[in-house]
Amino acid sequence: MTEIRPRRSVLYMPGANERALEKAKSIDADALILDLEDSVSPDAKETGRANVCAAVTSGEYGHRELAIRVNSIGTQWHDDDVAAAAKAGPDAILVPKVESAQQVRDLVAALEAAGAPAHTQLWAMIETPTALLHAEEIAAAHDRLTVIVLGTNDIVNETYGLHVPGRNPLVLTALSWTLLAVRAAGKVVIDGVYNDVKDDEGFAAEARQGREMGFDGKTLIHPSQVEPANAAFAPSEADVERAQGMIAAFDEAMAEKKGVATYNGKMIEELHIRDAKRILAYAEALQGR
Repeated sequence: MTEIRPRRSVLYMPGANERALEKAKSIDADALILDLEDSVSPDAKETGRANVCAAVTSGEYGHRELAIRVNSIGTQWHDDDVAAAAKAGPDAILVPKVESAQQVRDLVAALEAAGAPAHTQLWAMIETPTALLHAEEIAAAHDRLTVIVLGTNDIVNETYGLHVPGRNPLVLTALSWTLLAVRAAGKVVIDGVYNDVKDDEGFAAEARQGREMGFDGKTLIHPSQVEPANAAFAPSEADVERAQGMIAAFDEAMAEKKGVATYNGKMIEELHIRDAKRILAYAEALQGR
């Protein structure tokens, strides 16, 4: 089985804010995105770049997966960001506004040319109408691309939509379409951010929605969102108990050569057992974190 790396909570941290980067060492997020794009002003880009590279090479972030979000393709900072990030060797380099398979291949070539170590993955943001229409080819463009991150704020902005409770129909379509494309490619997909950091109930509802849809985790903008995201995207005790019971019932039915296996009155098929085993493997991966 492929190693499971939880990405329930993926927290953006501003790259030019040294205090925030220091605080992130104690935040129980599964992954941190050390940001050089939206949260860093133009006059602080070089400072931010130096800060995040130093953070990555410090080795002081424990179990947290570290990704550096560079500035988008075509900006004056992109090439220098990629070169510096590749040298620092984070777990991943996240590129915003990726819109084609060719861009993915060009980014992989740029990482290799800059000497990125083999463990540094490429992550890509899908956040424009063009990207959504090419989501399948983007997700499947290269093996080094392992994670797709949804930029839901940009999707709303570029489609002239509105932010509404439960998310508007176009955003739900975009989420579903991208999730299908990413799953077809066998990759990981992370839901977008929730903007109101004081609305705990709203965040919990949206995180639950993302989990129900099938996302692996959620991007976050505030440390207060980490704990509820971790809870939303992790198997509950009831989930684990149910998975164990299903596997036991199925194995017993197969041993007795029964044509049908049931658990709590419901029929169990091989696909249910695959899902149960995935739940147990994920729960095991979370132990001790």
